[in-house]
Amino acid sequence: MYLIPHILLLVFVAFVATIQSLVQDFCVADLSLPDGPAGYPCKKSVTENDFVYHGLAAPGNTTNIINAAVTPAFSPQFPGVNGLGLSIARLDLAAGGVIPLHTHPAGSEILVVIQGTICAGFISSFENVIYFKTLNKGDVMVFPQGLLHFQLNSGNGPALGFVSFSSSNPGLQITDFALFKNDFPTELVAKTTFLDVAQIKKLKGVLGGKN
Repeated sequence: MYLIPHILLLVFVAFVATIQSLVQDFCVADLSLPDGPAGYPCKKSVTENDFVYHGLAAPGNTTNIINAAVTPAFSPQFPGVNGLGLSIARLDLAAGGVIPLHTHPAGSEILVVIQGTICAGFISSFENVIYFKTLNKGDVMVFPQGLLHFQLNSGNGPALGFVSFSSSNPGLQITDFALFKNDFPTELVAKTTFLDVAQIKKLKGVLGGKN
């Protein structure tokens, strides 16, 4: 008897929230406040500069262990995309560069190759089927949300791509770093991955993890 009014109230609140989100043109991130599941709170004072970002013009620093760099324009860097369900990043791959297996828990990804040759692929969650392709300038590939995927430079010179996401902050988890760049006990890594203890310790040493 008393349940129906409560349900109607919840429906009404959800309806009002939906209408409010539909009539609000944008929600530029207020980076002085903490991020939440729905993104950053809205900034009160907005200018045209909030909708422009210059950070993708320069190449990223590829002098590192993976010979690659990802320069993001997510909501923490580009407040104007907050709440819009999209973002972009620049991908620089030196010769031999690779973006190791990783996932974006909160968004699907599209890669467009601007320069060079990139081999890219992903692994499905159904029977672990691998889909990969060598991409050339102008080619585009999509990576579904949450699936393990990779990109590597399969040419002789530098490669450049831009990746867009279906989220203003898609998240990132690199598998190698999750296993070997922290204090995940070596014995547990060995038991849960079937890797050799010596190899695990070697990888932890390379990536900065603790045994």
